[in-house]
Amino acid sequence: MHAAVLHAFGPATQLRYEQTPDPVPGEGQVRIAVAAAGVHLVDATLRSGEAGGPFVLPELPAVLGREVAGTVDAVGTGTDASWLGKRVVTRLGNANGGYAELAVADAGALHVIPDELDFDTAVAVIGTGSTALGILEAAEITAADTVLVTAAAGGIGSLLVRAAKQAGATVIGLASTAKLGQVTALGADQAIDYTVPGWEETAGKVTVVLDGVGGAAGTSAMNLLAPRGRLVVFGWSSGEPLSVTTDDLYRLGISATAALGLRALSRPGGLKVLGEDVLKLAAAGELVPHIGQAYPLAEAATAHADLESRTTTGKVILRP
Repeated sequence: MHAAVLHAFGPATQLRYEQTPDPVPGEGQVRIAVAAAGVHLVDATLRSGEAGGPFVLPELPAVLGREVAGTVDAVGTGTDASWLGKRVVTRLGNANGGYAELAVADAGALHVIPDELDFDTAVAVIGTGSTALGILEAAEITAADTVLVTAAAGGIGSLLVRAAKQAGATVIGLASTAKLGQVTALGADQAIDYTVPGWEETAGKVTVVLDGVGGAAGTSAMNLLAPRGRLVVFGWSSGEPLSVTTDDLYRLGISATAALGLRALSRPGGLKVLGEDVLKLAAAGELVPHIGQAYPLAEAATAHADLESRTTTGKVILRP
């Protein structure tokens, strides 16, 4: 098979498209002929040689890729043979072989893809969609809310914009100048360039902030919250976590929640049920990811470079 192999940590060019041995499923495992693999900023961070939180650096050489969708083409010892030929999607873990034509996964982690979904959509919602659902459950958005979404053109941000509009809320999306049209197309009532000084005055007061950027933009967004507003944080793509103090909570009269980490893992049923829930919502048209760019597997390095330079929008996919 072919895979995008990382032999040394560093820039995106370290990802090399090359031929590797076909993986063999072990006991309780299946092998998937990959049709779509998800790409994350976390993948790029690991590729560069940085680790943090639950993410640890893989042993080299390594094939990155945390989630795949495709068709089961082989099963291991003790694995139910009825999996053969089924369209499935799964999370592989930290950096576990998704950037390849074939990938091995535990049978217990598989989700059958609903007939209504294609492979790209399935792989987008199993990871990015699961994250978005956790954020939305924490935010409890209603039609009475004005919601501000940072990085609104990204994979998670685009899902949040659409979902908040479906809930009837007024939605403000932050993005760079080049991506404002995309945010508007997603349904946002306002698309604001957060790089322009004074953007906060354009946005005005809001009742909910969904922030995955952190840093200065996250702080400015938090300060726009009206009393009784809700702040939901889920990352810091700026490289600097949003600092929320007890003084901030009292000063603004708000509540703050971290949507990921232990909160997500302690959800009833865990990741398995979360995955089933997002696939059902996607099949019903209630949680629809925006597939921004799909690259051939051979261009994995380009996909990483574009993602890091913030030139992509929506979910980034690799197709073998």
